[in-house]
Amino acid sequence: MNLANFGMDSITLAGPLESKLRASKAAGFSQLMLWAKDLAGHPGGIDEAVRVVRASGVRVTGIQVMRDYEGLDGALHDYKLDIARQMLLVCKAVGAPLLMVCSSTSSHAVGDMDKIVRDLAKLATLAVPLGVKVGYEALSWGRHVNQYQQSWEAVERAGHANLGVVLDSFHMLANDADLTELDDIPAHKIALVQLSDYMWRDLRSAEERLETARHLRVFPGEGSHARELSVMLRQLNRNGYRGDFSFEVFNDDYLQFSPEVVARRAYRSAKWVTDQVLRRSLTVLQATAGHAAMA
Repeated sequence: MNLANFGMDSITLAGPLESKLRASKAAGFSQLMLWAKDLAGHPGGIDEAVRVVRASGVRVTGIQVMRDYEGLDGALHDYKLDIARQMLLVCKAVGAPLLMVCSSTSSHAVGDMDKIVRDLAKLATLAVPLGVKVGYEALSWGRHVNQYQQSWEAVERAGHANLGVVLDSFHMLANDADLTELDDIPAHKIALVQLSDYMWRDLRSAEERLETARHLRVFPGEGSHARELSVMLRQLNRNGYRGDFSFEVFNDDYLQFSPEVVARRAYRSAKWVTDQVLRRSLTVLQATAGHAAMA
C-alpha cells in the first residue's frame, strides 16, 4: 500500500470538472473517481469533458454509478440494460477501467440470488470488449443485498473474471459488519475499496443513516471509527490487496470550501490510512526481531 493507490471522489469537491482535476492533482493524487454527470454536465459537452480529463494527466479510477440494475424483469430490465450500455461507453471514452454498480433499492427488484447473479454476469460480459471491469457494491440500505458478504456471494457465484466486489467502509461500518469475513474474499476479486467515516458511533434510525451517508461523511482519521477502519485496512493489506482506494466522502460542509482545501484534507487522510498499516507492520516486525534475538 502506498499513496499512489489513493484517489478522491469528485462528489466531495465543489466546482467544475477542471477545478476538481486540478485540485486533486495539486494535492498529490494521481487519480480521481468521476461520476457520469461530471462529464454529461460539462458546458462543452461530453467530448470536451473527455478531452479535459485526458489532458489533465489524472487517471480515472472509475465511473459512478449504475443504480437499481439487478433483479428486474421485462421492460424495466431492458431499460436498465440500455442505461448500463451507455454507462460502459462513457467509461471507455474517458479511459475508466471500472463501472460501479450499487445494489438495488428498487421495490420492483426481486431478491432471487440466481437472478441477481445472472444480471451481473450479463453486464460483466457486455463490458469485456470495452476493456471495462464491473464492480458490485452492497449499499447498507439495499433492498435485498445490503451486506458486503452478500455482494461477495453474488460475485463469487457469477464466477466471471470481469466482475469484482467493491468494499465500502461506510456501509460496512453502518451495518456493524463482521470484518473477519474479509478473509473469505480473494484479493484479486476486490475491484475497489471506498473509504470514509462519520462522526458518531451509532446510527439511530434509517433516516439518520441516509442523512449521514449523503451529507455528513468525513475522511478516515476524522471520524469515530478509527479502530474499525484500522482493522479493516490491515486485514486487506495482510490478505494481499494492492488495488485502488477511493475516498467517497459525501459532505455538505466540504462543498462550501475550495476544492484545493478539501483535496489537501483528503491527502492528509491518505497519509493517516497508510500510517495505520505501516505502523502495525513495523510493530510486528520489531516484535519478531526481538523474539529472534532472545531465542
